[in-house]
Amino acid sequence: MKHLRTILAIGIAIIVSLIVVMSSDKHHTTTPLPQPAAPQTDTIRLVFGGDLMQHMPQVEAARTREGGYDYSRCTEYVAPIFRDADVAVLNLETTITATGRYSGYPCFASPIELVDELNNMGIDIALLANNHCCDRSARGITTTIDELNKRDIAHTGVFTDSADYHQNNIYRFTTKGVRFALVNYTYGTNGIPTPKDKIVNLIDTNIIKRDLRSISQDSTDCIIACMHWGNEYERRENREQQRLAALLKREGVDIIIGSHPHVVQPYYADSIGVTFYSLGNLVSNQRKRYTDGGLIAEVKVIRSDTIEGLRYSAEAHPVWVLCPDYRILPREVGDTLTMPAESRKAYKLFMSDTDKLLDN
Repeated sequence: MKHLRTILAIGIAIIVSLIVVMSSDKHHTTTPLPQPAAPQTDTIRLVFGGDLMQHMPQVEAARTREGGYDYSRCTEYVAPIFRDADVAVLNLETTITATGRYSGYPCFASPIELVDELNNMGIDIALLANNHCCDRSARGITTTIDELNKRDIAHTGVFTDSADYHQNNIYRFTTKGVRFALVNYTYGTNGIPTPKDKIVNLIDTNIIKRDLRSISQDSTDCIIACMHWGNEYERRENREQQRLAALLKREGVDIIIGSHPHVVQPYYADSIGVTFYSLGNLVSNQRKRYTDGGLIAEVKVIRSDTIEGLRYSAEAHPVWVLCPDYRILPREVGDTLTMPAESRKAYKLFMSDTDKLLDN
């Protein structure tokens, strides 16, 4: 019996100890282990428009009954594409004048209201280095840049003076934490001398290399080069364009956007870079086959915590110009919009030609 009492006492002690331990566990909280942060991916959508030209029939089509100018009908179907971009860029291939002395080819000068429409479209950067940038000499350059500045539209490629050049020659911007540098050059100015004290970025490989090598890799994630180059109306890039594109890539350029030929040329894209040799015409009065439209280029720049560096993808959106009001039609609009039979025929031909070129 003595042994039994001893065993019972030990058992009771063990049970009491377990109850105490269990009771204390109810009030004990454990600190959860930190969970790794979910990988973050950011996508920056860049949109580029081709040559925005202003032949006199376009100016007349924009005239209002009150005597002013309204370009909203021209851009109504493509404006949302530019507004929805993180950064929207186009080639402004005309000068702006406040005198009312408007002109088309061969020396372009357009109403101030055209810049209002760029602003309404959400254009962030106007490219000015093209063969028509000196069409109205010094006053044309000054007025164009002044009107862009009034509407907070950035510019590069042509400059009013050395201060403007040092500030905007390598145009820098940051979007979603990605740091960009953009440069812009033209093959020439149609033989018109650059006005005194003004600066036009001409394609000179030594200057281009100097500019690109001045861009610090520590402060820049992506370099964009916009080139006014190639031969007019040729639907394939020439050897000089290929040579320059290779040089730009060697010097660290990630995205190349071409203009001037007034027709669409092929583009090439992979995860490490994009080259559009020619976007063709965004809008003009050129109506011959291949010249009556162009491309809007959409380039996606992708940054992810899971990969080193940036990745790229690109899409080409064909657009066609419907006269007499010069409406720019993307495919999703043009396929269903009512238009005259001859216009429908030209529209289909442009889209077919463009699809075949890009597919090949």
